[in-house]
Amino acid sequence: MENRIPTLPALSQFVHHHLLWFLIGAYAIAAVFPAAGLWIRNVSFGDVSLFQTNIHGSLLLVLLATLMFNAGLGVKTSHLKSLVQKVWVLVAGLAANLLIPIVYIFCVTLVLQLWHNPEEAQHILVGLALVAAMPIAGASTAWAQNSNGNLALSLGLVLSSTILSPIITPIAFYVFGEMASEEYETILHNLAEYGSGTFLGFWVVLPSLLGLCIRFVVPEKPLAAVMPYVKLLNALVLLVLNYSNASVSLPQAVADRDVDFLAVTLGITTGLCIAAFGAAYWLSCLFKLDQAERVSIMYGLGMNNNGTGLVLASLALASFPRIMVPIIFYNLVQHLVAGAVHEVMGRNGEC
Repeated sequence: MENRIPTLPALSQFVHHHLLWFLIGAYAIAAVFPAAGLWIRNVSFGDVSLFQTNIHGSLLLVLLATLMFNAGLGVKTSHLKSLVQKVWVLVAGLAANLLIPIVYIFCVTLVLQLWHNPEEAQHILVGLALVAAMPIAGASTAWAQNSNGNLALSLGLVLSSTILSPIITPIAFYVFGEMASEEYETILHNLAEYGSGTFLGFWVVLPSLLGLCIRFVVPEKPLAAVMPYVKLLNALVLLVLNYSNASVSLPQAVADRDVDFLAVTLGITTGLCIAAFGAAYWLSCLFKLDQAERVSIMYGLGMNNNGTGLVLASLALASFPRIMVPIIFYNLVQHLVAGAVHEVMGRNGEC
């Protein structure tokens, strides 16, 4: 009997329907064999001077730009028109992305007053603040694309939050600083001076706009033929990015033997992620969004750019390594929750 080699479109469908399990596998491999992931993180292409700002180039950033380019390429014209008609959905999504974490973290701050180690409680608070203050993750567009979501809405959320981040991020740090103790209030207020508009513009906004331009120039039929390959590439890039990030975070989290701190941090970060996804679902019902729009707003509100948060924490807060733990956990949890959403909707025939 002749062996059949699966075609690329068939492989794309297979990965599409089992993405959650591939993701879990990537995390498991990272925990045991982190060397390749660490190598990927260390591949650097040097610095580029742009508008009097040095922009660092690396393989990880190229992979992020690939996700954003493919997101722009995958936007449907009909979705783009509907986004113009539903600008209030975009505004509500951006407002919820800021306000939901503020309310949640305020409640967590009150509960953590009962924690036996006040220093650990402050580390959790600052870590959550770094998560909440970051713009929406570019990877949310890859999840939206794999779930047949509305890419115009997904891309609109990412680009809008990224462009507004030089304004929103300092405001968020100032608000969270008011919830912290005096020492950590100063730390968060100092972080408010952080700005990455040029950096995010180069690696997120520009690739997205290039993808959109090609979408409008190239005829629909050739694009439709290559989209299964684009979706496969997106899934593979997403897996590589998560494997590489987990290669840094998972061994470190496992090596930390403070089980109660790790458990409470994991529980709190999971709660924040579920609250964000749940709020997005409620918004989709409020605005009576269709299924494609619903998955896009859920991925958008539930997923933050923790890569930037980790970089900021490692540079500005190197003497407080525990602050990175909530960021690490949220990065893992948001992809697992996204994978669960993708799996459930795929099983129900909704994506």
